[in-house]
Amino acid sequence: MKIDEVTLNGEIERFCKELEGEFGIIPKERKDKLSLLSNYISNKIKEGQTPKIVVICTHNSRRSHIGQIWLAVGAEYYQIPEIQTFSGGTETTAFNIRAVKAFQRIGFNISAREEESENPIYQISWKDGMKPYQAFSKKYEDEPNPKEKFAAVMVCSEADEGCPFVLGCDFRLSLPFDDPKEFDGTELETAKYDERIRQIGREMLFVISRVIV
Repeated sequence: MKIDEVTLNGEIERFCKELEGEFGIIPKERKDKLSLLSNYISNKIKEGQTPKIVVICTHNSRRSHIGQIWLAVGAEYYQIPEIQTFSGGTETTAFNIRAVKAFQRIGFNISAREEESENPIYQISWKDGMKPYQAFSKKYEDEPNPKEKFAAVMVCSEADEGCPFVLGCDFRLSLPFDDPKEFDGTELETAKYDERIRQIGREMLFVISRVIV
């Protein structure tokens, strides 16, 4: 479903349109997996329930936040009824500043509360007047994450293998992405974070674009 009117920040709207144009480069095996999540969301809406999705990686520092945010932006872009997105890890660290800066580079408004904290709470927005998303590192079972009837999307192999059973979820999907952390401190750091923001954004928008309401 394509929308008639977009309320996103102009830079982010343009970026979403670019990502739509890249759906064709998503490999078929990935599309098949992504469509399973689309079907889960569609079925929840059909049943009159609010879909809840928890994106999980080991440290809840990079890929899980990126996935959560893009699912929420995708729901806004395609004007899907309410979808609640969350992220978590098997350990707690912090929302990595390199991922934060990658979002800022494409137009997201992000500021930190208690910036000097080891685990800052970031306020994130992608359109005027919205209540900011709060992003900080947490375990997947911690508040404000749901305790039952949610989809668990595992975006790193380590968390997927180390957490074969996610208590309370009614759908589990293994969807690993390469970790940009491998390039921290190298000349490729910025390019690799931008690449991962784009890849995860592309695939999360594909998920939402296939939701039937």
